[in-house]
Amino acid sequence: QVQLVESGGGLVQAGGSLRLSCAASGRTFSMYSMGWFRQAPGKEREFVAAISGGGSSTRYADSVKGRFTISRDNVKNTIYLQMNALKPEDTAVYYCAAGPRLSMMSLAYNYWGQGTQVTVSS
Repeated sequence: QVQLVESGGGLVQAGGSLRLSCAASGRTFSMYSMGWFRQAPGKEREFVAAISGGGSSTRYADSVKGRFTISRDNVKNTIYLQMNALKPEDTAVYYCAAGPRLSMMSLAYNYWGQGTQVTVSS
């Protein structure tokens, strides 16, 4: 069982930056690939970024490439999402997720956090 807790969301102006964190419980954190997803009001949940267990492989949605960076610290059992050059369309609840393999599909992830709100004002 893995428990995930996101933090770092908030209100920021367009062009600004935020760093999200996701702290995980459990001793086997490095065995899990981790992903960030987001869901805007009235829209389906969408993939943002993912990172393999050891951190050597990453995936990004086209909409965030070059602006967002996913990373992890397996000593602290934490993953991060550095978000730069934020746009109003990045406004959403951001969720972290853990799963056995690196994937851009939400169904590949078994464990989910409760989410953290990111609001980007224009």
